[in-house]
Amino acid sequence: MAKTWFITGASRGLGAEIVRAAVRAGDQVVATARHPETLGNKLEPDSSQFLKVRLDVADAAQARTSVEAALSRFGTIDILVNNAGYGHYGFFEESSIEDARDQIATNFLGVLQITWAVLPVMRAARTGRIFNLSSLGGLIGGQMASLYCATKFAVEGFSESLAKEVAPFGIHVTIVEPGPFRTDFLTARSLRFGEKRIADYDDRRATLLAGIEERNGRQPGDPAKLVEAIVSLSKTDKPPLRFVAGSVALGAADQKLADMRNEFDRWRQLSMSTDGTFGDNASVASIVAQICRT
Repeated sequence: MAKTWFITGASRGLGAEIVRAAVRAGDQVVATARHPETLGNKLEPDSSQFLKVRLDVADAAQARTSVEAALSRFGTIDILVNNAGYGHYGFFEESSIEDARDQIATNFLGVLQITWAVLPVMRAARTGRIFNLSSLGGLIGGQMASLYCATKFAVEGFSESLAKEVAPFGIHVTIVEPGPFRTDFLTARSLRFGEKRIADYDDRRATLLAGIEERNGRQPGDPAKLVEAIVSLSKTDKPPLRFVAGSVALGAADQKLADMRNEFDRWRQLSMSTDGTFGDNASVASIVAQICRT
């Protein structure tokens, strides 16, 4: 049975690839973009299967009207892909509050607003799939990416919490954490840079920017294979909470887990020494179970 996808940031990059893959799978697709005319007919000319909708995810009113348009055409939304976003690059001290607000509005608040609009539909149907596009930058902080990583870490915490809240309604949330994939993410179309310059950062800035330039167009990840994996996960009865995409992301995530374990072990006794001796402490195991319960 055909499913209906609602995809944000569908004009290019992974968003456009997901649209094509869903259409090839025989599903119906609502492709959204700030400028839907840029989607073009090349994505899918069959209007019975495909709908283009204007959407700036930072605009709460557009979030609601875009979902209404999807429901008017297809009657439901089975799969939500929160993909819209961009990267702000620059050392934190060289960034402005306006930079932070813009990054948060698109990468995090946009996810919240679309999810608020779609959840009632999925909850009423007692089924649904939500794919929130995070990043390796949602697992590991990086120099010159403090604002971007902050928003992706926020998406991770939101998604992990939401997954527990909506699981009783048959709704599954999956956080997609890609490493470097060969999209236009490292180009001026997807990156914004802080304008302020502080001399103490000059050498590192030059080195890091040169690294971005060197990696652009040479990323090992294949976007077509990633989106086919997402389509496959959308058909899985029990999709994962996290899907780490690509060997670079897996290697970096494994290294972070090892580093965290080593740090926990090093400071374990000091950590445990902060418990009180009140005589009426609740069971540690029971509290941990409550916190971690899915």
